[in-house]
Amino acid sequence: MAYDFSKFKSRTKEVEEWLKKELGTVRTGRANTAILDTVTVDSYGEKMSINQVAAVTAEDARTIRIAPWDMTVVKAIEKGLTIASLGVSVVVDDKGVRVTFPDLTTERRVEMVKVAKAKMEEAKVSLRKHRDEALKDVQVKEKAGGIGEDEIKRVKNEIQKMVDASNKLFEEMFGKKEKEIVG
Repeated sequence: MAYDFSKFKSRTKEVEEWLKKELGTVRTGRANTAILDTVTVDSYGEKMSINQVAAVTAEDARTIRIAPWDMTVVKAIEKGLTIASLGVSVVVDDKGVRVTFPDLTTERRVEMVKVAKAKMEEAKVSLRKHRDEALKDVQVKEKAGGIGEDEIKRVKNEIQKMVDASNKLFEEMFGKKEKEIVG
């Protein structure tokens, strides 16, 4: 009986997508609208993300424009950005909110690299957890007599190859982000 890798592959893909999203929220020296994904706004009595109440666009390399669909939420957007303490300058004008990203200091760059590295390590830990679950599943099938000894070795090797490939991808994603941060 052949082992079904689909569950492990889908979990691996989930971890990869999670890391991609998380690294997108780490601030670099350039304006990136993904940074605002974690910011919530009190709007109409509920917590909402900024992109649910406004159009978010990058005006240039250092500026993001937030154009609310209802101008009554401008103050709530300003407050949400201030509370999020992203290290950005927030200015309200007649078109909405302008978010300006100042140059990162050397210390802040080092801190952002550490944050990105921590996210990568978190992804690796999650991947190891999924690998361990898959290996336990293989052991259960072995005890039930569904898989032979040679097949078990092959499956374990295949799982480790997938883990190694994902870890390499995580390292590449981190390296790319590190270059963006350091400049």
